[in-house]
Amino acid sequence: MPQILPDFSSSVKLKYVKLGYQYLINHLLTFLLIPIMLSLLTHLLHLGPHELLAIWRSLHLDLLQILSSSFLVIFIATLYFMSKPRSIFLVDYSCYNPPVTCRVPFGTFMEHSRLILKDSPKSVDFQMRILERSGLGEETCLPPAVHYIPPNPTMEASRGEAQLVIFSAVDSLIKKTGIKPKDIDILIVNCSLFSPTPSLSAMVVNKYKLRSNVKSFNLSGMGCSAGLISIDLARDLLQVHQSSYALVISTEIITPNYYQGQERAMLLPNCLFRMGGAAILLSNNRIEKNRAKYKLVHVVRTHKGGDDKSYQCVYEEEDPQGKVGIRLSKDLMVIAGEALKSNITTIGPLVLPASEQLLFLFTLIGRKIFNPKWKPYIPDFKQAFEHFCIHAGGRAVIDELQKNLQLSAQHVEASRMTLHRFGNTSSSSLWYELNYIEAKGRMKKGDRVWQIAFGSGFKCNSAVWKCNRTVKTPAHDSPWRDCIDRYPVHIPEIVNL
Repeated sequence: MPQILPDFSSSVKLKYVKLGYQYLINHLLTFLLIPIMLSLLTHLLHLGPHELLAIWRSLHLDLLQILSSSFLVIFIATLYFMSKPRSIFLVDYSCYNPPVTCRVPFGTFMEHSRLILKDSPKSVDFQMRILERSGLGEETCLPPAVHYIPPNPTMEASRGEAQLVIFSAVDSLIKKTGIKPKDIDILIVNCSLFSPTPSLSAMVVNKYKLRSNVKSFNLSGMGCSAGLISIDLARDLLQVHQSSYALVISTEIITPNYYQGQERAMLLPNCLFRMGGAAILLSNNRIEKNRAKYKLVHVVRTHKGGDDKSYQCVYEEEDPQGKVGIRLSKDLMVIAGEALKSNITTIGPLVLPASEQLLFLFTLIGRKIFNPKWKPYIPDFKQAFEHFCIHAGGRAVIDELQKNLQLSAQHVEASRMTLHRFGNTSSSSLWYELNYIEAKGRMKKGDRVWQIAFGSGFKCNSAVWKCNRTVKTPAHDSPWRDCIDRYPVHIPEIVNL
């Protein structure tokens, strides 16, 4: 007998059911208020002028009651606005674009490795295997001192790299924003593995002749997540000091940390880390509201583990030959996953719509009461954000987050392309990714951005920004200006060298 009715179970797509559920839950209050308001309006329309006047007179309001009520409303409103946190705006930012002379194609990198590690062919082969699977491209850059054979990691060369990266980024930012160095009230510089005396922040103060009472901070030792820690510190300071400007500089100096030994775990950073930096101008001044690019919504910091090295997946160490380098622990992804889980648990209730929070709550209750083997519900963060900037620490990090957060290829495109073009630039990689999204013309007014950074310790920090105005074209100083038309590019699983 032919089927009379269509098979609704196959014709109705579940995604439309989910969309309907999300719309209903997220607008539940509106759906409840509309019938009440309509019934009140209908009732008022049936009343005549005399009846309305009678209701008004029955209230018995005198001048004293009106003044008292007005004063109470004004007092409550004043308390509310005084206790409300100040809005923090990201006026603009600049990323350092290394010169062509600093580029290290795979062929050059491997040739130098063979010359430096001529007594250890296994170490050379290990580096080649890492490069083949790294996701890096042929245009990443290393500082001039590392191009020497053998490398020349002196204090003078390290300061030279710091001056080149930091001053270039700050000069570009000052030119873009038109801000005068004397207007900067707060200076924060973060660089994890190079912390000289005088400090990098002192170097910036002296170079730009900042005010003698500028509040200056130099952060070190917190890995690739230090950039968002600097943003969090700037936010706290801007809550205290009104009508102020904060200059945040995020970088990592490669020169003193380039490893020349044979320990594999310490050779790995040589293959991934590259030179880069960013300068960011924040302000709580209301006059910057219209021209600022972004508004800071949330900053969440989570820390997994303690001082034990079993939790410090990225740390500096000396090998048996007395050579110092950065060691990456084999437990990196495991502990990173735990730190990310803690961060998601904290940020989820702040950003997720009610529909996702309810699903997460119901699944959690079901696992606790009915069946602990139920698969945990992963919230759909695509409902909360239009753009994602995942720290370009390595291909495995991006792959794992894309899988766990169920993101599309376009959501992680900025992270993959930043890793390919610039390598792992540590704490500044998030800003290269944000700049990629802007250069592609995808950043619209009202869009929300989630920056996720990982660092030693082990830390997972994240920041949420809301776009204040549509960014139409890449800036003249954008590091993507000369190559954005070539991206995205296909990145093979293995590049045969």
